[in-house]
Amino acid sequence: MQQQQLNYYCPVDELDEELTIDLKKIFFAIWSRKELIIKTFAGVFAFFVLMTFIAPKKYLVDADLYINKSNSTNLVDINPYAIEELGAGGGMAALMAGGGSLTNELELMKSPLVIDKVIKENDIRVGKVFGIFPTRKTGQYVKADKFIKKLNIDNKKGTNVVSISYKSKNKDLAYGVVSSVVKNYIELHKELHQEKSKSDKQILEKEYTKAKAELESKINKVGGLPSTAMAGAGNISAMSAFSKSAQKAMSSIQGQYIAGERSKLEVSEDAAKVAQLSSKLEWAKLVDEMSDSSKVLILKEPQELKSYEQISPKLFTQILLGIVFGVIASLFAVIFREITDKKLAYSMLGDEIVYNATNDFTDLKITLLTKKDEKISFVILEKPDSLLLEQLSQFRNISFVKADVSEEFINSIKISDSVIMVSRIGKSDAKLYKQVKQMIKQLDKSILKDVLV
Repeated sequence: MQQQQLNYYCPVDELDEELTIDLKKIFFAIWSRKELIIKTFAGVFAFFVLMTFIAPKKYLVDADLYINKSNSTNLVDINPYAIEELGAGGGMAALMAGGGSLTNELELMKSPLVIDKVIKENDIRVGKVFGIFPTRKTGQYVKADKFIKKLNIDNKKGTNVVSISYKSKNKDLAYGVVSSVVKNYIELHKELHQEKSKSDKQILEKEYTKAKAELESKINKVGGLPSTAMAGAGNISAMSAFSKSAQKAMSSIQGQYIAGERSKLEVSEDAAKVAQLSSKLEWAKLVDEMSDSSKVLILKEPQELKSYEQISPKLFTQILLGIVFGVIASLFAVIFREITDKKLAYSMLGDEIVYNATNDFTDLKITLLTKKDEKISFVILEKPDSLLLEQLSQFRNISFVKADVSEEFINSIKISDSVIMVSRIGKSDAKLYKQVKQMIKQLDKSILKDVLV
């Protein structure tokens, strides 16, 4: 029985072959294009550096506001009669943490009450499309909902600090916008506090006046006997056991005493109510006086910028970009030129290369000696120098064939066992080289070496 032979395929071996890189070939390819690389790199680098001075500059102005919610005069740590607005469950926790969420404050800043004033104060209007074509909206004030998208207002995480920033090609406009936002927000904040404090004070004054009037009315109507009068009614109480008239007198005295105590209790309750309203009214007046102050602290004021304080383009950044893109552009330029060059390039050569036939003749000689029993044709695209011809004259198994697309060339190659290509980088015709190489492969002849002269 014939034994079956098993052949195992190992993809790793094939991968190793595919990943074989001729670093020397790559080096010479790059070195041969050094002038192209220098010109391309210099051009790209100069472009990015010049963009620093030519491109429109952009300026960024910012400000930081600290909103101390726990220090508001409407909170219980200052005003014990204020209604807590931080929430039933989390009110005290929010107070101890320095205030609750700043969502409401952010919405105030972004509201048309603030943004519309910012737009008008800085005369921000709709421009022409591409700066050329006018529309029906051209010249009108920008809408608040459109402008707010260009304005950056954020609450710094974990803090009561709000950051406001605006970027523009006009440094004065950037400063004006941020300054206007800060100013109008603080004014709106004061206005809201004043309205709230005035409303609270009016309500308390009305309730206080009403309660005080009721108290005075009840004081004037107080009747009955005082509690000391009961001390002198002992004899009448003793006689009431034997006399009906004494019983009636005692009953009348007790009724008047109870009425007096009831009146006294009502007056005391109204007096306590008036006292409480009076205390609240005093706090309301204090809050009204303090409402003109703001609980917003400006940690970082917006600064007017100099003409050279742009955020982009920055010279150092442009230099780095010039270096990076200069290298990338140079690489692509080399690859493109290697592929499209009409003259022979290193990328067009095979894997077996003799880079200098005269100096590296030993490498070529080894190949010729190992193939001394084969007939080898030297396909000449560029004529070798006299020294190389003299060195090759010692080998009898070689012949010289001029590269050409002709029947004579094909007949010369057919009688050969293998071929050695002789050419020169940057001089030999790339198209002819490729055509000759294609014909040799179609004739099933192996190319031993690419010899450069």
